[in-house]
Amino acid sequence: MAASLQRVPDVEIDDGGVFKYVLLRVRPRAAAASEPGKDVVRGHGWAEFHADIYDRAAAELQPQGFECECLGGGRISHQSGEKKIHVFGYSVGFGRANHSVTTEKLKAKYPDYEITWADEGY
Repeated sequence: MAASLQRVPDVEIDDGGVFKYVLLRVRPRAAAASEPGKDVVRGHGWAEFHADIYDRAAAELQPQGFECECLGGGRISHQSGEKKIHVFGYSVGFGRANHSVTTEKLKAKYPDYEITWADEGY
């Protein structure tokens, strides 16, 4: 199971701007629900709703043999020029993601960035 999950990128976000994001738990479809899976971050400016990001991610993962569940959402402010990312807010439909988990995933992908989070804001 772990080997197949390695194919799924931990983070896929836009290169800049302020946009919605979701924190997803991805598992192989054949895995038992009790297996932990892998948490991934997806954030894009094209999305009007957090569900739009979830729907696209689920549609991309399903043919690869994975299923996903949304653990919550929020917003990301990505200032690539200043190498800063701020995670904040919540999703009306999915609730607030655990921003500390999201921040750790982002720090692994962007080790030279200043990355912060707060529960405040929308």
